[in-house]
Amino acid sequence: MTAAAAPTEIPGPLPDPSANGSAPPRTAPQARPRTALRTKISSMRTALIAGTAVLAVALIFVIQNAHSVDISFLGAHLHLSLAVALLLAAIGGALVMAAAGTARITQLRRIMRRDRHQPIQGQ
Repeated sequence: MTAAAAPTEIPGPLPDPSANGSAPPRTAPQARPRTALRTKISSMRTALIAGTAVLAVALIFVIQNAHSVDISFLGAHLHLSLAVALLLAAIGGALVMAAAGTARITQLRRIMRRDRHQPIQGQ
């Protein structure tokens, strides 16, 4: 013998408060996206893995380009491996780029330091 449960009433839709212009419609709260925790050790591990991959690619490059070439630059004459010559050229280019970037950062820091010590006009 089972007793029949009384049907429960499902309430209808709530009245829209924005219908009379009194309040804006409510929106569902947005969940914040989860961010991964980054620690110094996890960053170091990622950097070591990336460095190992770059080293492996560089090693393959050196092995495949081991034949010697003659290089002349500004009166200097060298006879060395093609891979070494290209790696030296890449390092030289990176140093020139780093020098230009350092000069620009130094210039911007001087401007910021100068502007920090000047009073604001109109006050």
